[in-house]
Amino acid sequence: MDNMSKSLDEIIKTRPKNSKNSKNHSRRGSNRSARAQVLGNSGASPAARQHIKAVNTTQAQPAATQQLANKIMVSNLPQDVNEQQVRDLFVATVGPLREVTLHYDSNGRSKGVASVLFQRKGDGTKAFEQYNNRLIDGS
Repeated sequence: MDNMSKSLDEIIKTRPKNSKNSKNHSRRGSNRSARAQVLGNSGASPAARQHIKAVNTTQAQPAATQQLANKIMVSNLPQDVNEQQVRDLFVATVGPLREVTLHYDSNGRSKGVASVLFQRKGDGTKAFEQYNNRLIDGS
């Protein structure tokens, strides 16, 4: 009797149990690709593995040893603030700057956002700690 004339229950009963379970578990039970299973790695590209390793290492480090920044974004600036005023503030309170860029909309109005690039590594972190969530002019 061929499979076409059998009921589904009869076909299932005649299948070997080992092959049914092992096939389903090896393909569906694992998120690893066949290549990764053969090669014994996570299946991620070398660059992705390096990134994952870097993220895990960074998260494991205490806050004092994390990377020092040299760039910050300043937001919620009043419309009348210009690049020179932002430059003057950070040079006077943090350190020398490489560049200040104030962002504008298509009509030439300030978006109230500036990018500040410091000359020294760590000055961005210092500025962030000093000014994050604080009013600069008191208004």
